[in-house]
Amino acid sequence: MYTGFHTIKVFRGNATPITRQLKKKQGKLSDEWFLDEVFIKLNGVQHYLWRAVDQDGCELDVFVSKCRNKKAALKFFRKLFRTQPRKPRVIITDKLPSYKAALRNIGVNINHDTSQYANNIAEISHQKVRQQQRQMRNFKSIKHAQKFLANHGLINNFFRHQRHLAKASTYRILREESF
Repeated sequence: MYTGFHTIKVFRGNATPITRQLKKKQGKLSDEWFLDEVFIKLNGVQHYLWRAVDQDGCELDVFVSKCRNKKAALKFFRKLFRTQPRKPRVIITDKLPSYKAALRNIGVNINHDTSQYANNIAEISHQKVRQQQRQMRNFKSIKHAQKFLANHGLINNFFRHQRHLAKASTYRILREESF
């Protein structure tokens, strides 16, 4: 007996089939990683969105947590190193002590830069997330925010080309190929 309901396949993890394909097509990412965290509200409760971008502004990974301590930074670094095919030459962060403690705990030997204004690329990359969050009228849960932001970042990387490096005609061709 047909009840009119369609079966919907539920996908586990953060990546949907489309974003898995996009991740395979993603080009080579740079070896300078910029990490930052920003406050987001989920159902009126303050949470933290940890983000990593490369020197071109392409998002590497996101992580949503309830706290901003060493344990959360450690989880973020482990997830980040597991998902990326190669390790960075340098990691640039703000002066949050959790980053340094987590890197020391993991035991990786990577240059860690915390100089002032060096992390502006990561700070600027939060603007797209803020804009999307306003359009969606905030996220309702950590799981929803994590899944959406992970997929949104990958899709955004695919469609965002380095406009300042190309002629207008080349840029139009690249955009058409993306679609």
